[in-house]
Amino acid sequence: MRVFCVGGAVRDELLGLPVQDRDWVVVGATPDEMLARGFRPVGRDFPVFLHPETHEEYALARTERKTAPGYTGFVFHAAADVTLEEDLARRDLTINAMAQDEDGALIDPYGGRADLEKKILRHVAPAFAEDPVRILRLARFAARFADFSVAPETVALMRAMVDNGEVDALVAERVWQELARGLMERAPSRMFLTLRECGALAKLLPELDRLWGVPQRADYHPEIDTGAHVMLVIDMAARLNLSLPARFAALTHDLGKGATPADVLPRHIGHELRSVELLEPLCARLRVPADCRDVARLVARFHGDLLRVAELRSATKLEILERCDALRRPARFAEILGACEADYRGREGHAEREYAAGGQWRTLLAAVQAVDAGAIAREAQAGAEPAQIPARIHAARVAAIDALARL
Repeated sequence: MRVFCVGGAVRDELLGLPVQDRDWVVVGATPDEMLARGFRPVGRDFPVFLHPETHEEYALARTERKTAPGYTGFVFHAAADVTLEEDLARRDLTINAMAQDEDGALIDPYGGRADLEKKILRHVAPAFAEDPVRILRLARFAARFADFSVAPETVALMRAMVDNGEVDALVAERVWQELARGLMERAPSRMFLTLRECGALAKLLPELDRLWGVPQRADYHPEIDTGAHVMLVIDMAARLNLSLPARFAALTHDLGKGATPADVLPRHIGHELRSVELLEPLCARLRVPADCRDVARLVARFHGDLLRVAELRSATKLEILERCDALRRPARFAEILGACEADYRGREGHAEREYAAGGQWRTLLAAVQAVDAGAIAREAQAGAEPAQIPARIHAARVAAIDALARL
C-alpha cells in the first residue's frame, strides 16, 4: 500500500500558489484494508474514503471505461493491481495528472510539469473526449490561469466532441455548477471565449453566443461588438470582486441586443425588455438559483435607467428603487449597482472611470430610507384617514428625492 498526493495540490504547489485541499490516491490496497485502518467510506461509484483524523479524501487507484453518452456513462474499476500511472491517465489535463509520493518526489508520466512551464492546457489522453464535463472544466481553468493557452490539439478534440453531440448530454445542474465557478475566477471571459472557440457556447448559451458580431454605437461603446463588450464587463465584475449573482447579471444584462432588428442597428431601442424575456428561459433551462436569476432580471431591466439617473424625474427614481425592492433589500440593491458599474466600466477606455450613478443611487436610497413611514401612518390613523397612508408615504419619499435635487 502506497499513498500519493495528486491533482490540483501538486499543480498549485509547483506554481507557488496556496494549496487549499489535498487529494490522495492509494495504490495497492483493498477496501477492507482501508476500513481496517479506520478510514470511513464515502464513495458511491468507486471506493473513496475519509482519513480518520484529517478527513481528507483518499481514493483507491482506479481506471474507467465509457459505456454510455454523457458524463455519467462510465464503469469504474478499482483494485489493488491498478497502478498510479493508470490512475493518472484517466485525468483531464496534464497539469492535473501529476503526483507526489510520501517523500515529496514528483511523479509526472504525462508531461504536466513541462506544460506548466510552457503555460499550456493540454488533455492527457484521447479518453478526454469521453466526458463532456471536461470541456467546461478546461474552460474554467482557462479563466483561472489567464496566461495559459489551450493546446491546438485539445481545441480540435473539444470541437469534435461538440460536433459528436457529447455536450448535448450534459445536465443543467452540472453546467451551471461549472459556469458559476468560472464566473468567480479572475478572468471569467476566458471561460466563455474558450467555450465559443470550440463551439460549445452556441450549444450551452446560444443567447450569449449570438452577441458576437452585433454592433453597438461607437460613441457609447468604443469596442462596438456586443460580445466583446460583455467579456469586458464580466472581467470588470471580477476586478470589482462582485458576488456570483452580480457577475451572472453582468454576463446576461445585454442578451436582448442579440435580438435587435437589423434595420435599427447599431441602436438597441428596448433591448432591456428583450433581455429580460431571453433571460427567463435561460435561467429555467440551466436551473439558475433564484438569487442569481432575480439580480440578473433587475439588472437587465434597469441598467440603462440606473445609468441615466440625472435625467429621471423624482417619481421615476422612486419607482425604480421600489421595483428593485431596494428599501427592503439594500444589500441586493448594492449587487445590482455593482453589476451596473461593471457594465459602465466594461468598455474600451472606461475601465478607470468613476461610475458616478452608483453614488447618486446610494444617496437617493438613504434619503428615502430616512422618511419615517411609521410616523406618517400614525398621523393618518389619528386623522381617521388610513386609506391615505400609501399615498402620503409615497409623496413624502418623492419630496425627499426632490429635496436632494435642490441641494
